[in-house]
Amino acid sequence: MRVELLMAWPRRHEQRWVELPEGSRVADALAAAGWQDAAGIAGLALNGRRVDASTPLEAGDRVELLRALELDPKEARRRRASSGGGERTGKS
Repeated sequence: MRVELLMAWPRRHEQRWVELPEGSRVADALAAAGWQDAAGIAGLALNGRRVDASTPLEAGDRVELLRALELDPKEARRRRASSGGGERTGKS
């Protein structure tokens, strides 16, 4: 089965497709992509939902490597509101 993997940073992203046998898990996809030891990863998502590495995969799934937020969204809103609603703060 074919599975997509995506890792994104503020100014670039990396996408890979891997072929895996039926019954494979997220950890298997990470290993096949060479991303099992990816630095700065705060979590994993499968088709947009948080999962762990033991989650089983199906053909066509998308595994996303999540990084930590640089600024809490509530704090960003507070900062914008206190500055008169100017430009968004934080890095995008």
